[in-house]
Amino acid sequence: MYIALLIIMLTFTILTDGLFLSSRNISNLLDSAGYIAVLAVGVMIVIVIRHIDLSIGFLAGFLGAIAAILLMSAGMPVYFVIPLILLIGTIIGLTTGFLVAKVGIPSFVATLAGWLIFRGALLQVTEGSGTIIIQNDAFNAIGNGYIPSIIEIGGLHLLSLLLGLFGILFFIYSSISKRRKMLKYEFEVVSKPIFILQLVFVSAIIGYITWILAGYNGLSWTLIIILVVVMVYHFITTKTVIGRHIYAVGSNPEAAHLSGINVKKITLLVFGSMGFLAALSGILFTSRLQSATTTAGTLFELDAIAAAYVGGVSSAGGVGKVTGAIIGAIVMASLTNGMNLLGVGISYQYMIRGGVLALAVIFDVMTRKRAS
Repeated sequence: MYIALLIIMLTFTILTDGLFLSSRNISNLLDSAGYIAVLAVGVMIVIVIRHIDLSIGFLAGFLGAIAAILLMSAGMPVYFVIPLILLIGTIIGLTTGFLVAKVGIPSFVATLAGWLIFRGALLQVTEGSGTIIIQNDAFNAIGNGYIPSIIEIGGLHLLSLLLGLFGILFFIYSSISKRRKMLKYEFEVVSKPIFILQLVFVSAIIGYITWILAGYNGLSWTLIIILVVVMVYHFITTKTVIGRHIYAVGSNPEAAHLSGINVKKITLLVFGSMGFLAALSGILFTSRLQSATTTAGTLFELDAIAAAYVGGVSSAGGVGKVTGAIIGAIVMASLTNGMNLLGVGISYQYMIRGGVLALAVIFDVMTRKRAS
């Protein structure tokens, strides 16, 4: 997917005479992909355990509208509203998980019911004005603000450069550490030249994008939030017992149950996490628009599911990575952004994005057949 992303970016850069890779466009692209990227991480984990969540789009839109109402009508402070919205989202996610895990309702049906409920709830809370304008600088900065530069060197934001450098060093360290552990337990790994090429390739992408952003306004708060979500969920899914249980349940729920894993508990936790991330997505989207609208959340769930599949999650369950979901979201956002710059009609955009999604699923199916 890194190679596919690079090809897409180079293609659009050539076709737009360099406009695609301009600092302003890359910054806007990443910020506009933020709320979908956050959803993609959550839905990737849901798909890993062989479930689906169709309610997350309008849940995000509804919770974003609730945040706007609490800020503007109730006059509550930002530091109280944001944790409250995240808590409500988590509770709603746990409720959905309860219906699926304990009651036994298929996740498709349970979350489709949620889709309808939250769609109606969003229309209800925004019925009076249609659009709720948010006049709160602190809240709006989440989706539109940038981290302080501290000092500029040659027009580049120093703090952004330092964070980019930290990201490269962390990636190299974690990759080498993972490779050593796999070799220790005699797992198959790629050859050393290919491994070094991977390190150089990914580090170059991180460094170049950081350099581009540092030359504009630096790293945005939206991007920082995405990075925090990636680090936390990557750690949970790869370094904790819960993460191992999630993949075990996705690979074979019956075997996981027989081995002593509480499958219902894992299902509850995953859907609770999905509710939390839907709330965060709603905050990011509402903050970026600086308003809550009746159409917020439309097709969010489909974009997130598409990003997860493009990022490598398996429809059979048990396979998927947090980083893959993020890359998938950026790939889909890059396609939309590039086609918009080229003036491609919306009808063709949908068809091209659908084709990319179909290719990703075909690749997954063919890979599993080859492995079996």
